[in-house]
Amino acid sequence: MESRTLRYIPAVACVSSAILLAGFGLVCLYSALRGSLVVPVDILNKQILLLGLSLVVAAVISLQGERNLRVGAYGAMILGMLALLLVLIPGIGVTVNGSRRWLNLGISNVQASELAKVCFVLGMAHYLSTHQRVKSHWFWGFLLPMALIGSFVVAILREPDYGTAALFAAVGVTLLFLWGARLDLLLTSVLGGITVFGFLIYQDPVRWRRITSFLDVEGNKQDGAYQLYQGMLAFGSGGITGVGIGNGRQQLAYLPEAHTDFIMAVIGEELGLLATLSIVMLFAVLFAALLRIAQRTADMFWFLMVVGCGSFIIYQCLFNVGVVTGLLPTKGISLPFISYGGANLLGSFMMLGLIVAAWRHGERQKLPSIREL
Repeated sequence: MESRTLRYIPAVACVSSAILLAGFGLVCLYSALRGSLVVPVDILNKQILLLGLSLVVAAVISLQGERNLRVGAYGAMILGMLALLLVLIPGIGVTVNGSRRWLNLGISNVQASELAKVCFVLGMAHYLSTHQRVKSHWFWGFLLPMALIGSFVVAILREPDYGTAALFAAVGVTLLFLWGARLDLLLTSVLGGITVFGFLIYQDPVRWRRITSFLDVEGNKQDGAYQLYQGMLAFGSGGITGVGIGNGRQQLAYLPEAHTDFIMAVIGEELGLLATLSIVMLFAVLFAALLRIAQRTADMFWFLMVVGCGSFIIYQCLFNVGVVTGLLPTKGISLPFISYGGANLLGSFMMLGLIVAAWRHGERQKLPSIREL
């Protein structure tokens, strides 16, 4: 029998990995902002406060039981969709670089899609877990859940934010596949979705130029591949051990969005290959812990909760790392726990809280007998 101490390893691995990743972000945030127009100290203090708030919120969520989460699941899903629609309203939604993704809350702007991730997972996990007997039905087991996924994807495409829309679609398909939806319908929808998504990119000159520039970074380093080229220079300058904290040059007006989408490149330049590999290993540890928690979760609601939250975190990590290393076309996707942004940090830790809540539920299902005690 597994000892009581070993049972805590998955939860401890998840929490400690997330905190260490957030620590990496704080270490390099000050340096990454040196080339921007804001005061680095003020932003760093704000991020520290947001980290503290995120930890408190995650702790509260981790203590919630299944009943509390199920009661508010559909309401949360509606709230998430409402937030995505509100950003499209002038005066409420804030436009930055041609995209309307942020809600103006007066004291701060919040990226609606980051918090909508938690609402999406809650609603999908509740619906799918309560409709297991009709998973083979064409409407209740496929069309309706696909419509729920599609509503979030379309709302995010309207911002427009193609990367996050693709992320929601990937997580939704993962949930349906592991839930046991009809594979023939699922594959047909995926192929159709990829075709439509590719057509939309082809019709958008800016996004199509990103694809073509990605195929020849050196030849387009002054145009569509400028940000990617500067990121590669940052990794090359850092070498194995880096140039030292505060000694990086790429964020000094060379690398746009250094503190958000391309903060991994700043870490690579200042702390080197060893630091970037450490970050990859921390995400690998987090992924392994997620697999262990999902494996030990007998209840479908909690299983889907772990799969949904874990997929958002891991897919987003793979997407971001793929972009900054030149494996994928440039797209604005933040790195979970590390990139600057209150909504990114809060949303990531809220999902972590749900994962820990799933672990707690799984352990209650496997309480040790008197002999084990």
